[in-house]
Amino acid sequence: MDDRAIVALFFARDGDAVAEAQTAYGRYCRAVAKNITGSDEDAEECVNDALLAAWNSIPPARPESLRGYLGKLTRNIAINRWERSRASKRGGGEADAVLDELEDVFGTVESAEDEAMRRALTEAIDAFLASLDEERRALFVRRYWYAESVGEIAARFGIRENTAAQILRRIRKKLKDYLTREGFTV
Repeated sequence: MDDRAIVALFFARDGDAVAEAQTAYGRYCRAVAKNITGSDEDAEECVNDALLAAWNSIPPARPESLRGYLGKLTRNIAINRWERSRASKRGGGEADAVLDELEDVFGTVESAEDEAMRRALTEAIDAFLASLDEERRALFVRRYWYAESVGEIAARFGIRENTAAQILRRIRKKLKDYLTREGFTV
């Protein structure tokens, strides 16, 4: 079933929407979550939470790419889970957990200036990534969006780990220089 048909099921509030989304993108979302959390159990919970979030947000959202939409939901949930896990291990994190729970109710409060800055930064990073060749862009995205290890990236691209690490280091430096030239403080 294609994305449009699955999104139509969400809009119709048909329970099959979640099952179809799980069939189409569950494996992908689990991989994203596991790369971040490092745990199969946590990854599975993140995927379930992402599917629930999709059910609650579609409609009104009408994603162009359901894969990207679910991936982003999963990634954000996995990062939040990982951060809560780390905060708990430091001997607390209860305040963070409470704020995270309330964020689900109220959303985040962001000033118009913060939103404008976030958009400008997003556009600058998109422009930088567009300037990279396809392989370097893929390496960057695999590392910093999908949170793949340098070893996994090296294996995927058929290069040595040291080579992958060096390429990523150079891309980060170029990105920092680019953002500085664009007027961002980094």
